[in-house]
Amino acid sequence: MKVFLVDDHSVFRAGVRAEIGQQVEIVGEAGSVAEAVAGIDATQPDVVLLDVHMPEGGGVAVLQQVSGSPRFLALSVSDAAEDVINVIRAGARGYVTKSISGAELVAAIKRVAEGDAVFSPRLAGFVLDAFAKPDPAGAGVVDAPEQDAAVEHGQEVDPIVDALTRRELEVLRLLARGYTYKEIGSELFISVKTVETHASNILRKTQQSNRHALTHWAHARDLD
Repeated sequence: MKVFLVDDHSVFRAGVRAEIGQQVEIVGEAGSVAEAVAGIDATQPDVVLLDVHMPEGGGVAVLQQVSGSPRFLALSVSDAAEDVINVIRAGARGYVTKSISGAELVAAIKRVAEGDAVFSPRLAGFVLDAFAKPDPAGAGVVDAPEQDAAVEHGQEVDPIVDALTRRELEVLRLLARGYTYKEIGSELFISVKTVETHASNILRKTQQSNRHALTHWAHARDLD
């Protein structure tokens, strides 16, 4: 079983090689979209382990540009609903987070190679929810976050708040209360890296420039 590894962090690629290199044949690796497309087309792997967040369009750009027909398994630090949905809509067969063990990753690769779809139960819920609804305006890639209970007692929905996933709202509330990333990770049982990813997504969606501004934004909307 031939595997191609795509991730923009060379240390992580080396770790994956060391972890699963005895169980599968890693035929190549790449740290950018262009390198990934060229390498995958040249080596024709059975499965591509694909990072979601990279420069120049990330995993979705790789999926859109590869000319061959390997199966793709997203391997990401992010467990945000929109990341899962976007990469699955682009053609990936599965999505697992980087907290996965080596043995579990090998098993996931084998299942994807055999044509199965592979997700953790929580991430599978995102996919089921998204594909149970029509794709708005016929778009191929959509932002399909998990809905928070934003409409209560006849209150008007804030579209920006509504665009945040449930986990992002949890992180936002703790950020607004002054928790550190490490404290948030301990509180929500996620890694500091995952907290950082959520915080970055929150800043992007709310269009705030820093944590101080984000705290004021959250206070103004009673989200703390």
